[in-house]
Amino acid sequence: MLAVAAVGMALTQKGGGSDIMPVPSPPGLGNTEPEAVTPERQPGRENIVSFAPVVDRVMDSVVGVHTSRLVKVPEPLRNLFGTPNGGIRQGLGSGVLVSRDGYILTNNHVTAGAQEVTVTVGKDRKEYKARKVGADPGTDLSVLKIEGHDLPAIPFADSQRARVGDVVLAVGNPFGLTQTVTMGIISGLRRGGMGIIDYENFIQTDASVNPGNSGGALVDMNGRLVGINTAIFSRSGGNQGIGFAIPADLAAHVLARIRENGRVERGYLGTLIQPVTKELAAVLRLPSTDGALVADVTDHSPAQENGLQPGDVITEIAGKHIQAPRDLRLAIGDLQPGSPVSLSYIREGKTHSIALRLGTTPPKEEESKGDEPPPVAERRSEPFLEGVRLSDVDDDFREILDLPSKIDGAVIIDIDPLSRAYRSGLRRGHVIVEVNRTPVHGAKELLKAGREGKSETPVLLRVWSGGQSQYLAIAPKDIE
Repeated sequence: MLAVAAVGMALTQKGGGSDIMPVPSPPGLGNTEPEAVTPERQPGRENIVSFAPVVDRVMDSVVGVHTSRLVKVPEPLRNLFGTPNGGIRQGLGSGVLVSRDGYILTNNHVTAGAQEVTVTVGKDRKEYKARKVGADPGTDLSVLKIEGHDLPAIPFADSQRARVGDVVLAVGNPFGLTQTVTMGIISGLRRGGMGIIDYENFIQTDASVNPGNSGGALVDMNGRLVGINTAIFSRSGGNQGIGFAIPADLAAHVLARIRENGRVERGYLGTLIQPVTKELAAVLRLPSTDGALVADVTDHSPAQENGLQPGDVITEIAGKHIQAPRDLRLAIGDLQPGSPVSLSYIREGKTHSIALRLGTTPPKEEESKGDEPPPVAERRSEPFLEGVRLSDVDDDFREILDLPSKIDGAVIIDIDPLSRAYRSGLRRGHVIVEVNRTPVHGAKELLKAGREGKSETPVLLRVWSGGQSQYLAIAPKDIE
């Protein structure tokens, strides 16, 4: 299980002219090396190995981020699940001072939706009211600003030079325990494909990271910022030796763009994509599982205007081979709006190539839209959806699920976790909109379309969930 590391959230050196501390060459930021940290020598401690000099350098650069937000719960959820009406929710995360005049990097999931943000700095926990300058949900980064001078900002490392095995320290406020330091190594690089954020290129570390560490610093042995801690892999909600940090070079780029424009602009294609599984590759007649399957195309986007359709599999863009959806996201995210690119895709077994010009990524919502809906109706299912209870889409479901008017189909209101459908990825609250490429407009049409398919082949479903659609394949019962 992947979890963000913020308490109270729904998840778990002065230099020359510039006020920004040294960073590795992003536009508008300087690039000078800080002095190396040398071991201290004190009487009685000559043979003691200590990271205290590094900690002394960086500790006050890592701040506490305290948030307050008003939580409102929709009436259907309150009535059916007994959920409280809501109220003020307090949150605690961490942040990193990156300029002497008060710019702070933290995680977007720490500050998203907050009406008030307070930052505490230094050992004396001096409080500042923070202003949110901007956020980039695609990288889970947020930029705050406090009013101050000669604040203890941290220098940036060149995270592209990071190596597996480098010793690092994680600094933050886990469980509200302020100014906590843990030690480990970089245990992996370029981690992605986990579905935490859109642009995943994480540094993996075994330095202990827990709830409250979100937005804190991952630093090297020279006291430089290697990354912004953002998530953990955990089955218990606590540290199990795998944490993830956003690389410092990416964080510096986002910081510069937000300071300049208030947001990060990236190239935009306008497709919702998903991985190609073995089952989907068989149904779509693909030579391998390489590529990014187009699950949906946004209206009036470059993808739609250039003829891309749901079911197409993108295999190359701008000369880069696409092995998985992450490759496509990162490739497009590296390109500027308006960039001309070539693109290759497979449709119905044939390869096609087109040239197009990327658009500009539209602003993204800062927070997700609630949880799974309550059961309010029932239909009896058929064998290919054994263990699934369905309902037609009505006005109540449209309001609860925030469905666009163009979305029609059948809503899953309950599902057996031991069923083939569940193992294939279907969940309560999913709206099934197509069966074997045929649109459906209710539970009866869905079941009829499923029965008309061949029993020895997988059933291809297109489902809508959380504001986006994806393809799923349910394998025949006799080949489970």
